[in-house]
Amino acid sequence: QVQLVESGGGLVQAGGSLRLSCAASGSIFRLNVMGWYRQAPGKQRESVAAITNSGTTNYVESVKGRFTISRDNSKNTVYLQMNSLKPEDTAVYYCALDRTTGSRYWGQGTQVTVSS
Repeated sequence: QVQLVESGGGLVQAGGSLRLSCAASGSIFRLNVMGWYRQAPGKQRESVAAITNSGTTNYVESVKGRFTISRDNSKNTVYLQMNSLKPEDTAVYYCALDRTTGSRYWGQGTQVTVSS
């Protein structure tokens, strides 16, 4: 089993920054992809950013140039630095870990609210 614990959400004004963290524990294994998803009220959950264990990243178009995903493999932790936040970034942000077996694990989610 894998446990993911997120932290760092909150309320921020438009143009501000937040940094989300997600610490993984349990049967992680070395090869995996970690990522961040978000779900706004009334909308489907969408992938925001992902990073492989070797550091390859990808982002949804709407956050490119504003968000940066990174990971510290020694701490089994993934981060999402969010800059120039917009009201449309408001959502519950979830951390996810994908193992090579195809299993996906989710964190409990952390609320990010951006006021205009």
